[in-house]
Amino acid sequence: MGVQAEKIFVNLPVKDLDASVEFFTKVGFEFNEQMTNENATCMVISESIYVMLLVEEYFKTFTKKEIPDSAASTETIVALSVKSKEEVDEIVNRALDVGGKPFNEAIDHGFMYGWSFLDIDGHSWEVFYMDESGFNLE
Repeated sequence: MGVQAEKIFVNLPVKDLDASVEFFTKVGFEFNEQMTNENATCMVISESIYVMLLVEEYFKTFTKKEIPDSAASTETIVALSVKSKEEVDEIVNRALDVGGKPFNEAIDHGFMYGWSFLDIDGHSWEVFYMDESGFNLE
């Protein structure tokens, strides 16, 4: 069996850390205060998935590359699996209600349902439900 990581920390640059924390709090996420300061915060997605929101200037200390303009480019799509189609709609609608922007229309393939939004920094978030009964993902 190949590499097996225990946790994932996705790092995303943000323009205004306080505004991003406010946005994602309203979407329904929580933050680890022990991993929070004026430059960064740790958004808890699950017990093994975290998103580090880093102020752009601080983010630049981790890379020699330019930060792409997320309004014009897609640097990543953060895809989150949830437990139901209703939860997909709930999360995306909450994001849209608090300042997020639509990204893609909802898609329904029967066994998989997803919908997308852009956060206030233009990062793409895909929320989806997949009936895994017919799949072996291990």
